[in-house]
Amino acid sequence: MTGILARLPRPRRFALLLGGSALAAVAYFSLGGERAEVARVERGELRQAVVASGRVRTPQRVEVASQITGRVTGVAVREGDAVIAGQILLQFDAAEWQASVAQARANLAQAESRLQQIGEASLPLAEQSLRQAEANARQAERQYQRVGELVAKGFYSPAQLDDAQRARDVAASQLQAAQIQAANNRPQGSEVRVARSNVEQARAALAVAEARLAYATLRAPVAGRVLTRSVEPGDTAQPGKALLTLAPNGDTELTAQIDEKNFGLLAIGQNAHVSADAYPGEHFPATLSYIAPSIDALRGSVEIRLAVAQPPATLRHEMTVSIDIETARRPDALSLPCDSVREAGGQPWVMAVRDGRTVRQPVKLGLRGAGRCEVIEGLSEGEAVLPASATLGEGRRVAVVNRK
Repeated sequence: MTGILARLPRPRRFALLLGGSALAAVAYFSLGGERAEVARVERGELRQAVVASGRVRTPQRVEVASQITGRVTGVAVREGDAVIAGQILLQFDAAEWQASVAQARANLAQAESRLQQIGEASLPLAEQSLRQAEANARQAERQYQRVGELVAKGFYSPAQLDDAQRARDVAASQLQAAQIQAANNRPQGSEVRVARSNVEQARAALAVAEARLAYATLRAPVAGRVLTRSVEPGDTAQPGKALLTLAPNGDTELTAQIDEKNFGLLAIGQNAHVSADAYPGEHFPATLSYIAPSIDALRGSVEIRLAVAQPPATLRHEMTVSIDIETARRPDALSLPCDSVREAGGQPWVMAVRDGRTVRQPVKLGLRGAGRCEVIEGLSEGEAVLPASATLGEGRRVAVVNRK
């Protein structure tokens, strides 16, 4: 052969060399096939999770408003401050209501003094007057009887009997008046009832005045944190207008919108790992506590809420958080890269490589997580599959190269 090539002209020698290379390439592809990167079916732990972005929310908010119209003289808290129940938040000018309380207390003292006077003075005097009237009535009755007897014997004139009768009637009238007066001053008498009523009215007026004075000091209704403040010293507050907003202490919740395609993966009680976007290196646990019963048709999502039993000190209301909800875990699962799976009519399949040739293989999948899909049926551990982006058809001979 060497001698033949030596005798040939140079152009024909080049053609023979080129033809030899082509034959070698044909022989290579005939024996080994096209080179193709493949992934392997592997066995190991597989974790399925739903990942979403959400926010910190407070289950409820408390808007603190004034009950009265008044000028604000001082504000004791700022946004972000923690407060306890009963803590003073702000103060109004209270001079008018303090005067009203003082007047109401004076009226109450006067009413109580009147009631005390009845028991200590009026009633004893009425009792004494009653005893005197009873004695006078008895004396007038005896005098009338004696005069009557003397008139009957002719010793007195009838005019004297008339005088005795008139004295008896006056004494009886005075006795009746004394009895009424004494009865009125006794514990169940009208004078005492009126005095007691006056005391109760004075106490009620004092309570109203004290309540209005209490409105001049705005206190925290619950323990929590100040979210917003819309008042400054010198402002005039109007009844019902929110001046401060509090987030009560309690269970911290996270809320997020999950794509409806993951609805079936969620279940109450699932655990989640969460990190605030402001502190990505700090993670804390949460538990799925609520799944909305309906889907938001506009966004194609479902609302979920997660309870945080021990929120970190850095967590703030409305913070953005990243949520990783673990929906399932397999300690010993067969899996392959999800980008190797193809679908036809809703049936997943892969292009496997067996005995150096491509084979279309239907598969049954399970969990999906971290870029890998669980293989329940159709493949064995160690088998090679082409990526879904590969264009090789079924039955092609290939030389496999493991994907890096």
